[in-house]
Amino acid sequence: MEPKYRIALVEDNAVNRKDFEEKMAVFSNVGITWVCNNGEEFIEKTRGLPIEKLPDVVFMDLKMDVLSGPETIRIAKTHQNKMQFIAYTVFDDDAHIFDAIKAGAVGYLLKHESGQKIYDCLIETMENGGSGISPSIARKALEMLIKSDKEEVSDSLIERTLTPKEKQILELLVKGLDAKRIAEAIDSNTLTVRKHIANVYKKLHVNSKAQIISLANKEKWL
Repeated sequence: MEPKYRIALVEDNAVNRKDFEEKMAVFSNVGITWVCNNGEEFIEKTRGLPIEKLPDVVFMDLKMDVLSGPETIRIAKTHQNKMQFIAYTVFDDDAHIFDAIKAGAVGYLLKHESGQKIYDCLIETMENGGSGISPSIARKALEMLIKSDKEEVSDSLIERTLTPKEKQILELLVKGLDAKRIAEAIDSNTLTVRKHIANVYKKLHVNSKAQIISLANKEKWL
C-alpha cells in the first residue's frame, strides 16, 4: 500500500543517511522517496517531475560541499512550492537557523533527535501546518519572514550564484536578445556568450530561454 507521507533526505554523510533511514523504518505510513547525497543531486531529481511524484517533506542537511542546504531550498522553491523543507543538521546557532528559515524551511531539527521526534515534526508539518522548532526560534523566524519577501530571496540567489558578467547576460536574455545580439551589446564574441549562457542555465537550473525569462519575470529577479 502506498505510504501516506512521502519524504526525502538530502544528506552527504553515509552514516547519517543510514541512521535516518533506520529511524523512519518503524513508521509504516512513511515512505522515503529519495535519499540524495547532495543538493545538486536533489535538484536534478526534481527537474521536470509532476507534482504527484515529488516528496511531501524534504529533510535537508545544511552544510554540504555540493550546493548547500539553504541554496538547494531556494532553488527548489523558485521552481515549485509543493514540497515542504525541514532543516536536519548538527548546527543549533542563530546564523544557521535564520539562514535555513529565510531560505524557506518550515522546521529545524537536530540530527540527534529520536525517530519519534522526527515523525512528530513530519505530522505537525503535514497535518497542522506547524513547524518543528522551539517557540522562541519560531517567533524570531516569523519576524524575519515578515521582513523578507520573495524578491529579496530571489535577488540573493542571483547575487550568490552568478558572476557579474553572467548577471549582465541574464539581464539581456530577459530583454529578449539572442547570443549574437548580446555579443554585440557587450563587445564580445558569440561563442563566448553562448558559454556564459550555458553557465547561467546550469547555475539557475533551467533548460531554455523561455523558461529563464518566465522565472525571471515571475520572481522579479531583475
